[in-house]
Amino acid sequence: MPKDTPSIKLGISPINWVNEDVLELGDHYTFQDLMKDFTLLGFNGTENCRKFPQDASILRSTLAANGLQLTSQWKGVVFSDPAMRESELDSYRQHVEFLKFMGSRHVVTCELGGSIIGDPRRSKGVQDVIPLTDVEWGYLVDGLHQAGEICRQHDMKLVYHYHIGTVVERLEEIERLMESTNPELVHLLLDTGHAYYGGADPLALYQQFASRVAYIHLKDVREDVLHEVKRAETPFQQAVIQGVFTVPGDGCIDFRPLFQSFFAHHYDGWMILEAEQDPNKANPYEYAFQSKQYIESILRDINN
Repeated sequence: MPKDTPSIKLGISPINWVNEDVLELGDHYTFQDLMKDFTLLGFNGTENCRKFPQDASILRSTLAANGLQLTSQWKGVVFSDPAMRESELDSYRQHVEFLKFMGSRHVVTCELGGSIIGDPRRSKGVQDVIPLTDVEWGYLVDGLHQAGEICRQHDMKLVYHYHIGTVVERLEEIERLMESTNPELVHLLLDTGHAYYGGADPLALYQQFASRVAYIHLKDVREDVLHEVKRAETPFQQAVIQGVFTVPGDGCIDFRPLFQSFFAHHYDGWMILEAEQDPNKANPYEYAFQSKQYIESILRDINN
């Protein structure tokens, strides 16, 4: 950031280049491609990616050589099914230990039970989210508390990622999750794009749960595409292909009041710039560059 702007921890998500939900998007990019672009763009934080080295030691040293900190990695869980609890917690513990080794402080966590984006009990291509029963909600909360305790033992934080195509995507579901969980164990990931897609005002959502927000994804939405995919009841993955998401400054969300609120609430955690879109239609380097300029212009205005 220029010297005349407030300091923020701004990272870049590899998903702008290599999609994790729609695997054909950006599959041609290599780890070397990502490192080159991230370095040229001047980011110092990123999340893990399927194109990154699998060996933790190699990954840590290579990221460090490129001036990058691994901020987190998505971890899908099925805590709503008690039959899977033991294996899910074992896998979660290993994930936490990996992130701890990488120097990360946050564990991006999302319940996949009943979802269309990764429930291992469901066939691929399903298009309907199966809402949790009250009993399953209880199992989910209990599992998140156990996982949150694992994070706390490692001086880390579980940050819950509400997500379109899952059982926690709308405001009432986010509110239920926050009201049902221990704030010392379960924190919130504010994703501006998924909030808007799910019908919530990102600014109002942040102000409601500012004390719980420990991690942020900065993502914008194309209003015309959102209107069309909702009208057609288009599944999430197809909506991504159609370009429902874009980078901050290119869509309908006004990020100026959001940043003003971040500073007002003294938020000092990571903000990760995201855009899940087809890189063949929206060059990820160019979009990230333009969005970074947009964010810097907001910060300069706030500082003046």
